[in-house]
Amino acid sequence: MTDIDYGALVKPDRVHSSLYQDPALFDEELERIFYKSWVWVAHASEIPNPNDFITTHIGPQPVIVNRDRAGTVRVMVNRCRHRAATVCEKRRGTSPGFVCPYHAWTYATDGSLKGVPMPKGYKDFDKKEFGLVQLRVDQYNGMIFATFDADAPSLDDFLGAAKPWIDLFMKQGGGFPVKVLGEHKFTFPGNWKIQLENTTDAYHFPIVHKSFLTSLDGATEELFSFMDAGGYVQDLGNGHSVMVMIPELVDLEDNLDADIPDRFAAIAEELRKTLDEQAVRRVVRAIGGTGFNLNMFPNIACSMAFFRVLRPLAVDKTEIRHVAIGMDGAPDIANQARMRLHEHFQGPMGFGTPDDAEAWERVQRGASGPGVSWIMVNRGEDKTAANAGDVTAETGMRAAYQMWKRMMTA
Repeated sequence: MTDIDYGALVKPDRVHSSLYQDPALFDEELERIFYKSWVWVAHASEIPNPNDFITTHIGPQPVIVNRDRAGTVRVMVNRCRHRAATVCEKRRGTSPGFVCPYHAWTYATDGSLKGVPMPKGYKDFDKKEFGLVQLRVDQYNGMIFATFDADAPSLDDFLGAAKPWIDLFMKQGGGFPVKVLGEHKFTFPGNWKIQLENTTDAYHFPIVHKSFLTSLDGATEELFSFMDAGGYVQDLGNGHSVMVMIPELVDLEDNLDADIPDRFAAIAEELRKTLDEQAVRRVVRAIGGTGFNLNMFPNIACSMAFFRVLRPLAVDKTEIRHVAIGMDGAPDIANQARMRLHEHFQGPMGFGTPDDAEAWERVQRGASGPGVSWIMVNRGEDKTAANAGDVTAETGMRAAYQMWKRMMTA
């Protein structure tokens, strides 16, 4: 515990720069937020079959996300109950169990301890008491979340008003199930909340991403010129928010009779070889992704056409994973097109990610000097029943920081 007055660090229109730079505060964030919240850990398509697994982290804690032999999804601490060694180092795979490489304690896919070498060396030893530590786990529309907190509200309550937006986001399966196609990850020298702010920050887009906009054809550039296109940012509660940039692409199944954009005409012709016209139009509409970014506190964004996952490593170091998604069972050309679009902006050599990361790093450097400093989040008015909102409003940041304050002062 620390003597920090967390409530004083977050005001309605600004936050204190110590939120980016205080190591003691960072340690408390892990305890009070990442170990108390529902944290996104995987998409169901990553573990489609019994015995499938992936390894990931909740903050610094390594965890295994798997389907056990019976097909139940589990999230378990990746730590042997004997001497704490990780029992699985592979990123993903299929396995009938997990064996600690140190002393060969062996665990079943449900986490139960099945065997230990030379058991006669133990007295009054009950294997049932030494299974892998299990987290609470739940799913919504293929999104798998876990929490260490047995008393946390239900996932349904935690997601709340974000759920309809998840449903809309998953329509980019184009009539097929959504599946993970792959991912890349990188780190940047900055605090995790700097990235959290970015997902619903349209204000930076025409400035930071000018090179991206100049790389587009005329029609696509016009589509991304959304500053005066009727967009908005909305507080969804519990730190979640949505930024609508292209209103006509909020629901990908609306207005399917509209003309297919020229840039997708050749793909549509190829799809017509195996799909009927309605299916072609659904797939083509889905290729480009949605017209909004959904930010879910504290670690996952459904960002137009991919998942962005953040992991705090230190007060001034954050890991970002960009997870490409596609259509399970769709013709290859559809997913290939999605991957090319993903690479164009989000890929490691794309026009978007390097520019964003440069801006985040500069924020960390600028906030790290001595003296009292405040970070402003006062732009724009929140969307309400009486106010249409503003796509450049900093509503999403205010929503996230009010949830931060709530959890840090609970």
